[in-house]
Amino acid sequence: MPHLLHIDSSITGDRSVSRALSARAAAAWRAAHPGGTVTYRDLGANPVPHFDSASGLARMVAADERTPEQNESWKLTEELIAEVRDASTVLLGLPLYNYGAPSVIKSWVDHLIAPGLSFDPTTGTGLLDGREFLVLATRGGGYAEGTPRFGWDHAEPWLPHGLAITGLEPRFIAAELTLADSNPAMADLRDLAAESRAAAEREIDELWAPVKA
Repeated sequence: MPHLLHIDSSITGDRSVSRALSARAAAAWRAAHPGGTVTYRDLGANPVPHFDSASGLARMVAADERTPEQNESWKLTEELIAEVRDASTVLLGLPLYNYGAPSVIKSWVDHLIAPGLSFDPTTGTGLLDGREFLVLATRGGGYAEGTPRFGWDHAEPWLPHGLAITGLEPRFIAAELTLADSNPAMADLRDLAAESRAAAEREIDELWAPVKA
C-alpha cells in the first residue's frame, strides 16, 4: 500500500510558504493514491533533539555499552528511520534560514545516519533508496545564477550530500522571493515572487497527474 511521510520544518505557522507547498503536494498525493496512508511529522513544532555530549555517541558505541541517554537517542533514530523506510514517498518542506537549512533539518539528517539501519557499515551501501523523495524548498530572497547572492543558498546543495550515504536522492521544487509580499524593500519583486510560486505549484500539480494519451 502506498504510504506518504510528510514532514514540515518551518517555524512561521500559517505564514509559511513551505508549509503551503508541502500541504498542496500532500493533497495531490492523496488524490492520486486514494488507498494510501500518511504519517505527518512537524519538526517546527516538535523538533528532533540535537546531538549532545550525553547522547550523540549512541551510533558509535555497542548497544550493550550505551548509557540511558544514548539508548533514548538511538530509539529515536530507529523511529525516524522506520518512518522513512515505511514510506513510498517522502515530502519535506525546507525553508531557507540564514542561508542554510533549519537546524531541525540538520538534526533529522544526523539521526538518519545510522550504521545497520540506513546504510551498510561494511559496504557503505545506502539502505533507504528506492523511494520518492520530494523537497519543497522556499527562499525569502533570490539566489539564481546572475543574482547578487547566487551561491548563498547552502541548504539545497547540502541536503543531497548529507543524505548520500543513506541512498535517498532528493528532487527539489523551489519557490523564491517569498519575503517580497512582507518586505517593503522587495516590493518591486512581487510579480517575480508570484511567478516563482505559481511555477512551483504547477510542478507540484503535475507530480502524480494522470498521463495524457
